[in-house]
Amino acid sequence: MAVTVRPVASNEKEIWNQLFQAYADFYKVESTQEKRDAVWGWIFDDNENFWCAVAENDEGEIVGFTQYQLMHRSLGGGMTCYLSDLYTNPAIRGFGAGRAMIDYVLAFAKDLGFPNVMWLTQEFNYTARKVYDTYAAKSDFIAYRVPVG
Repeated sequence: MAVTVRPVASNEKEIWNQLFQAYADFYKVESTQEKRDAVWGWIFDDNENFWCAVAENDEGEIVGFTQYQLMHRSLGGGMTCYLSDLYTNPAIRGFGAGRAMIDYVLAFAKDLGFPNVMWLTQEFNYTARKVYDTYAAKSDFIAYRVPVG
């Protein structure tokens, strides 16, 4: 299966909504329409450093998405690219869509002169880690998330 990655178009909100909801379901996170509308707004807001690209199969169907943003790195004294979300339709996993989307974000970061691309995944996300581990060894950092409200 051939995969093409390109920026999401403003008329593709419905399919993006479906994929984003599936992504939220995978991570067992509540995703209301209000929250999805906010994220969709970031993608098309020129004042936000937040983007979305989609993966299309050779029949033109959107089968996945990735979202990425810029992040300050104080120890490096600059910005880096943070790949915040990556999701592929489970029916097509293993055919290169995830790798194509990661490569797309890597090219974006390189073109803008950023030193690297960072992302997180859950320890048990073994399907995705099969791909991720081919890019770099798992880091020894541990993420913390503390509710404040």
